[in-house]
Amino acid sequence: MRRIYESNALHRDDEEAHAPSEKERPTKLQALRSVPSSTLSDLLIPRRLRHLPVSVAVETPEDEYGVGEPVPFTVTLRNRLPLPISIPTVSPLLWEWTVDGNVEAAEVPIRDPPDEEGTLSFDRGERKEFRKRWDQLFRVSEREWEPADAGSHTIGVAVNATDAETRGLTDETTVRIVR
Repeated sequence: MRRIYESNALHRDDEEAHAPSEKERPTKLQALRSVPSSTLSDLLIPRRLRHLPVSVAVETPEDEYGVGEPVPFTVTLRNRLPLPISIPTVSPLLWEWTVDGNVEAAEVPIRDPPDEEGTLSFDRGERKEFRKRWDQLFRVSEREWEPADAGSHTIGVAVNATDAETRGLTDETTVRIVR
């Protein structure tokens, strides 16, 4: 295509709308520069309202499981807006799951995340899905695990944000372990 324009094979006229012009442009066209979408949404949506379009859900395929049978569960985080959204978190650990209030089914601390903030970012209408499994064991020390008792147990999920519960960034489901 470039050869055609550089040759004299084309009729050039500045007055004719469909003919190439004779004049050279003083500046070359540049690609449009864009602003990252998360930055734009951070400017448009106040920090105190960013949690509203985000939903959190946890589901298990069944309600009852036999003793010792692994319990698979699915965590779904979804942005319902056609705009990108980012939620500030209290650490780089963006979300966590619990069993009966114990983070990752551990009665002892399993990690110490840094004190720096993180950001949970969603694209327009994005849905993030994570699959996890609870092996019906509770960690009681660094190297010791105990099996869960038969009965009802609550699996919970929360975004690691300030006031996640009051902002609706949590969900839980109950499973029953039967003998």
